[in-house]
Amino acid sequence: MIYFFSSFGWRARGLRKRRAWLEDCVRQHGQGIENIGIVFLTDDDLLEMNRKHLNHDEYTDIITFDMRERIPEDPLKGELYISVDRVKENAKLNGLRMDEELDRVMVHGLLHMLGFNDKTEMDRMAMRRAEELCLDARP
Repeated sequence: MIYFFSSFGWRARGLRKRRAWLEDCVRQHGQGIENIGIVFLTDDDLLEMNRKHLNHDEYTDIITFDMRERIPEDPLKGELYISVDRVKENAKLNGLRMDEELDRVMVHGLLHMLGFNDKTEMDRMAMRRAEELCLDARP
């Protein structure tokens, strides 16, 4: 099951529908979910995590931690940490509503857990296609 948390009291609307939609997206890729926590943070909190865990000194919209034993058939287990500040800023820059950008970021994190990468241009194209398929299936 997917669980939502906030470090500062922020809460997205429609979390029950989002949970069902995200779980369907994972099932569409032939996987199950053991336990995924999606944690909403501020820019500064996620920057600190980025420095501490990834040794990156930059703002980001999401950090994904896959906590499985790395057996591909295992149900997904992990945590997604999302900067609400980055999501708001990126939505504004891209002319999107915040909830649209939030959905994209959550799907992006799940796709990383499903084995998608975005290191090369071909990887980014494959991930973008997978993101669009999931986003098109939103209720």
